[in-house]
Amino acid sequence: MLLYYGLVESKTLFALSTAEAEYIASGSCCAQLLWLKQQLVDYGIILDQILIRCDNSSAICLTKNPIQHSRTKHIEIRHHFIRVLVEKGEIILEYVSTDFQLADIFTKPLHEDRFNFIVREIGMLNGTSL
Repeated sequence: MLLYYGLVESKTLFALSTAEAEYIASGSCCAQLLWLKQQLVDYGIILDQILIRCDNSSAICLTKNPIQHSRTKHIEIRHHFIRVLVEKGEIILEYVSTDFQLADIFTKPLHEDRFNFIVREIGMLNGTSL
């Protein structure tokens, strides 16, 4: 398992909903993951598909629905990059409950029990106990 967290810093983006914000962030993440996928080829690691787990089902629906609706027409075309990758099968976008969103370790302050749960799930070891 490869756990990756990307951060969009290039410019300020305005989204009208959390679904749009997640959709835009997922598209940016895809571009970075494709670069990382190509770098892994240099080390002999070939990935056919990349799985992205998202805890926003509305963002996933935006990705899987290629029809432009009046509610999404204001999203810049470059953010629809993820739709093409999903259609081609290079990216698999899967829903995961917020309780099992392992990327939270990078994005939120966590209580000790939540932190320890995520650490166990990603297989991280305590270096002092080795």
